[in-house]
Parts: sequence; structure tokens; C-alpha cells
Amino acid sequence: MKAGDRRQIVVAADAEALARIAAQRLIACIELHHDRPAICLTGGSGPQRMFELLATEFVDQVPWSRVHWFISDERFVPLDDKLSNMGAIQRVLLDGRAPPQNIHAIPVGDSATPDDAARRYAKELQAFYGAATLDPARPLFDLVLGGVGPDGHTASLFPGWPQLAVTDRWTAGVDTAHVTPFVPRVTLTFPALEACNEMLFLVHGAGKRDIVRRVFAGDDLPAGHARSNGETVWLISEDALPESLSDR
Repeated sequence: MKAGDRRQIVVAADAEALARIAAQRLIACIELHHDRPAICLTGGSGPQRMFELLATEFVDQVPWSRVHWFISDERFVPLDDKLSNMGAIQRVLLDGRAPPQNIHAIPVGDSATPDDAARRYAKELQAFYGAATLDPARPLFDLVLGGVGPDGHTASLFPGWPQLAVTDRWTAGVDTAHVTPFVPRVTLTFPALEACNEMLFLVHGAGKRDIVRRVFAGDDLPAGHARSNGETVWLISEDALPESLSDR
């Protein structure tokens, strides 16, 4: 890890401990923002146990009527498709708890193309934010959850893809993916992802150890470029922690 790198590393004993720490951080973040907390979720396996805990053991600690839920990226499939990120999250976490008007899914089901869905989601984000331009002093999200893929992608920002360079839009369509499933995507861009009080990466499993090492060694990977305007925290289980970071 390079000198001056402001990313924090929090180490969890295992995947279960990681999920509990993540759930507690999410709840603490919500408590700091009493009027209309905005949480940006992520798909994949990383947060699944955390979602289960929030829906069961911690369910009474979430002020469901006030929290607004967004998502960092989505596969261009209907919500009821097994590949849908938000569809899976709704089934595990949000359905029956969050008011439907507080769930802000990317409108893939009735959009003609990923670019069309991206434009529509950007308008929804801007309506929620109350402006079409992001102000660094006023975050869009209170918390953004993130993960890192085997190729170093985060959200649906893939290595070498043109979406990485987008600075004038909050969202972007992605025609093809680097990893399975090879379906089109819609993703938030770096400017939108970074407009948060906290960005919390969740990483567990020995299979992630090498990509975490590469991210913190400074390889040119999307997950390594993602930073919050506030705090950026990498919550890593011991089995995913490379030796190069073990002394932190």
C-alpha cells in the first residue's frame, strides 16, 4: 500500500464476521442521517449474508420507512430473472420491509437498451438529489457498497472499458461484460459512486486474495481507482487478506 493512500482496511475473522461488521456499519451510517438516508447496494456474493442479517437479526434496527435504496449496477434482464441484482436483493432484503417508493431499481425491464435504462436512472438519481450536477460538499449517497471482481472490476466498470473515463454522466450502459454472466449491464460511473459519505468494499474468500494484492499494489484496476469523497473502507476477511497487507 502506497504512502498517502487514505483507504482504510478493516480485517474480519471470517465471512460471517465480515457480514456482521458490514451490517453494523450500514446501520450506523443510517443513524447519522435522520431525514432521508440513501444507501447504494451492490450485487454479487459479497453482501448476501449481510442482507440476510439485516432482514432478520438486525431488522428492527433499520428505519425502513425512511431509507432509500439504490444499486450500483444491474444486468440488463428483468427483475424477476435469476440474474437480476436488484431482484435478488429485493427478495432477500427489501420486499415486505422497504416501502416500494423507497426502492430505486434501474429500469431495465421496460427500457429498449442499456443506454436508455442508464439515462432514465440518471434522471431518477437527479430527481432524488434535487440537482443535475453533483456538489462535492453534498453527497448523493450516505453509503455505497462495493466489491471487486476477479478481473478487478467494481460495479460494472471493467478494466479497459470506455465507461471508466466518463466524467460528465452519472450512469452508463455497458454492451458486454468482462466476466460471467456475459449480458449487457447498466452501471453508475465513478462520479456518482464517489459522491458518498462512505464507500465500503466487502471482500471475502481466498480466491480474492491475489486481486486484492494487485489493487493495493497500484495495478490499473477499476476497484483500485474507486474512492469516496468521504471515507473509503475495505472490509476484508482474513482468508482474502494478502501478506502485503497483513501488517496493517
